Amino acid sequence: MQIHAKKGYENNRHPKSNPSELAADILKIVMRYRRVAEQNKECAREKCSSCIAPHMSQIISTIERNEAIVFVLPAFPGKSPNPAKVLGTRPDMAERKSLIFLDSICREIDKIYSPGAEIFICSDGRVFNDVVGIQEKDITTYQQDILAIIKELSLTKLKIFNLDDVFDHGNFDAMRSSLLENYAEPLEALEISVRINKEVNCLYRGITRFLFEDGMHPNMSISKTSLQKQCRKRALKVIQRSRAWDQLLAKHFPRAVRLSIHPQMCGSRKIGVHLMETTDEWLTPWHSVAIAIGGRFRLMKRSHINMLEAKLVFHDGRPSHYIANTSLELGLWK
Repeated sequence: MQIHAKKGYENNRHPKSNPSELAADILKIVMRYRRVAEQNKECAREKCSSCIAPHMSQIISTIERNEAIVFVLPAFPGKSPNPAKVLGTRPDMAERKSLIFLDSICREIDKIYSPGAEIFICSDGRVFNDVVGIQEKDITTYQQDILAIIKELSLTKLKIFNLDDVFDHGNFDAMRSSLLENYAEPLEALEISVRINKEVNCLYRGITRFLFEDGMHPNMSISKTSLQKQCRKRALKVIQRSRAWDQLLAKHFPRAVRLSIHPQMCGSRKIGVHLMETTDEWLTPWHSVAIAIGGRFRLMKRSHINMLEAKLVFHDGRPSHYIANTSLELGLWK
């Protein structure tokens, strides 16, 4: 084992003298784009040693085995059901640009570490689509489209893993039931965690906000107060299922570094990452639309874009993105 580890390290492209320095540089590539919780805005984007520390041993051990760095990202569940946020139910330029970006992170790591890196996109749409209001058929089409984009653009650093790969009996309700039976914690325990844990409370508030926004559409048949109460209950179920999915992924990918599309606290075991430029720490490609501003794409809600001078662009006969006719300040990335 020692000989293999030494040989593997000498074969990489990195000029540094030991695996820990290489691991730190690999993490800096990822953390350049990370989502930080509001409470931790003082953390330097790629330089906070407390944020890097939880992931070092995993990457160092991978380097010593001369293996590719594996990242796991639960993401790309399906488009928001609210037409004020998105252009439709299928992936568009927001997803295309985000997938290209994820592939590019791996290729940047390849430049300094020859075994390279890969990202498993663990689509969680099937995990909770019945709770967030996305139809089963739309999840299926969305997943198929994501695979088609990856193939079309030759994004070879990206792999797909979803609930369909775990349970093969074809009944989606049964798949979710099996997931909950084997991996979920009781909702009562989760309610306590929301009250006493700042990180969980932050996630709960963020998901509640998303669900409330998604429910605010022209066909809404209940009051805003009733919708808010309903969304609080559904947010707990989303977190419960997301955590169950997280436990399943830990079993299937025991050596992977965990990424997240949610803002993370300092020192979290997950690294929150932006997939595109945005001014909102919570915005994702499936809750928004891509708009080109001064030649650079960023994410915005469709309702916000409708207030600007922007041209809608089509791709393969479907709405894809907007091009702004005005200049705006760019978002979080520098």
